[in-house]
Amino acid sequence: MRYRVVLIALASSCLLAGCASGPGFALDAVNAGLKPAAAARADADAAGQKVLWGGRIIQVVPGPEHTTLEVVSFPLRRNQQPDTSGGSEGRFLMWYPGYLEPEDYQAERLVTVVGTVREARTGQVGEAEYRYPVIVVDELYLWPEQRESASEPRVRFGLGIGIMR
Repeated sequence: MRYRVVLIALASSCLLAGCASGPGFALDAVNAGLKPAAAARADADAAGQKVLWGGRIIQVVPGPEHTTLEVVSFPLRRNQQPDTSGGSEGRFLMWYPGYLEPEDYQAERLVTVVGTVREARTGQVGEAEYRYPVIVVDELYLWPEQRESASEPRVRFGLGIGIMR
């Protein structure tokens, strides 16, 4: 009986650890209410604010002093992963001090970042002019690629015997 309790506790711990994965950022002094679209409109009033944002990478441009990532922002889940099932919260640029490998930070990958709003800059999205808030990265998390299609089950249980020829 005692072994069953230990086994159940161990199995439960493993399951919970799998659910708790994420960046684990220190969120001291983060302005949770400031979203990218509002930061772009506020411009100077948003400068200096620490934010936690995430989204899907559009492009990566390494430069001599920092790497710039253009990101479409999405709301964050409880584990701080961007939730792309809803609408976007605007776009933002992030400046990472140093070099990020564009092969690793490809378009469509998900990122979550803690950083400080520096300024707003005007750029282009297609033919349209767009106002981007720019944040300087303090902490950055690149989410593992999701290779599972929506039609595949996410949890599988089974017992049985398989015979293959």
